[in-house]
Amino acid sequence: MKEIELLEAAKHTSPNPVSLICTRTPAGVTNLGTVSWWTYLGLEPATIGFAMMKPSYSGEMTRKNKEAVLVIPGEPLARHVMECGSTSGRDTDKAKRYGIELMSIDGTDIEIPTHSVVAIHCGLREFVDVGDHNFYICDVKRVLANDGEKALFAWKGYAKIAPAVMA
Repeated sequence: MKEIELLEAAKHTSPNPVSLICTRTPAGVTNLGTVSWWTYLGLEPATIGFAMMKPSYSGEMTRKNKEAVLVIPGEPLARHVMECGSTSGRDTDKAKRYGIELMSIDGTDIEIPTHSVVAIHCGLREFVDVGDHNFYICDVKRVLANDGEKALFAWKGYAKIAPAVMA
């Protein structure tokens, strides 16, 4: 074995999950931030966690509003997932810019992409400084699923975004 950087490990563990954090801006617009580092943390109570770079606008909105919706995007969003992660929501309506159709879900004013496989509506419990990222620990309020969509994954260190195919 040879020593590698942590980020390079993503190439060796492909496919990796990819998701969007949906938050609400002060202007009432849904912001979409790309996140690949998220996990289930507990069942009782239902809890998830995700990491975002400290300057992230989606992280800022999660802290401010104490609420977010983690979405597993469907295949039609494949080319937009990385665009959402490389554009700031501070000055861009990403859904409008990239032509991402949004829909409402019960229990929140945060909209989500129409092409979503799973949507996990959650409330922020706390966040932890973990160096260049913050780790958000969230209590799950509601989980929705759409069996008609194929989930997206990151391949070869995020070089490609595509569904996984079972052998």
